[in-house]
Amino acid sequence: MEHSLTLWVLFNIFIVSMLIVDLMVFNRKPHEISIRESLVWTAIWIVLAVIFGIGLYYFMSPESSLEYFTGYLIEKSLSVDNIFVFLLIFTYFGVEPKYQHRVLFWGIFGALVFRLLFILVGVALIEKFHWVIYIFGAFLIFTGIKLGLEKDKEIQPEKNPILKLVRRYIPITKHYHGQNFFIKRGRRYIATPMFVVLVVIETTDIVFALDSIPAIMAITRDTFIIYSANAFAILGLRALYFALSGVMRLFHYLHYGLAFILVYIGMKMMLEGIYQIPTTTTLFIILATLTVSVILSILFPKKPGLNYPDVQDKP
Repeated sequence: MEHSLTLWVLFNIFIVSMLIVDLMVFNRKPHEISIRESLVWTAIWIVLAVIFGIGLYYFMSPESSLEYFTGYLIEKSLSVDNIFVFLLIFTYFGVEPKYQHRVLFWGIFGALVFRLLFILVGVALIEKFHWVIYIFGAFLIFTGIKLGLEKDKEIQPEKNPILKLVRRYIPITKHYHGQNFFIKRGRRYIATPMFVVLVVIETTDIVFALDSIPAIMAITRDTFIIYSANAFAILGLRALYFALSGVMRLFHYLHYGLAFILVYIGMKMMLEGIYQIPTTTTLFIILATLTVSVILSILFPKKPGLNYPDVQDKP
């Protein structure tokens, strides 16, 4: 690792402490998150992310700060598209709004662990076998093209292999039991449908990570910067979900912008051995793409007709 173990420990203690305060203090009792509360927490996480980036500027280097902010913007923009998928998952399983926060909390907590593993493995692979970067680049280009051609998002939990495995070996109740993932019957614990939703959220984020982690590796190979940018982006995503979930359908050009960003980042990785595109150029292109996508979505609203999963189709 490029940085001391103390820095890693302190950063993770800070993240875990913030999560504990969120769960045990502000969200101790299940309740539906209001738009105001969501925006407040979104602002808090953005401010913390900006302060951290400024700290990198003064305590590390301007280049580290620039890489962090560019990586953070990439992760943030890609994670915004995930909000719509989370909405579909909660709709599909009929999860009450007041219980959605707890599922996202534990889902994102697990995502931090999985993404750290992906980052460490990915960077190690590139450092040992540099040609792997071209595989990552090609994968991002393929993913970007696939996203650009995608019409309507849909989820198919019944095809999730991890979920199939869980249902095969773990007994699951037919009905929800509040916000509980497990209930005790006799001497054994039985999973509830809420645990099924958590599994789907967790495995879905793993799929998202396959796109976002290689994308930020096109900007930097510094594992700490990659991890910190990911952490702030996905923690802010959980708060942002409750504010944007109802209006995500309005930004129908956003996924085209995200598709372009993925293809661009993929090309940047493929051309690394020929030409190093400056990080400032990448930052400008990402900002411009997101801005144009939002403006076009507002100027040319989509006609009604978006397909939603059947809310009655519960486990």
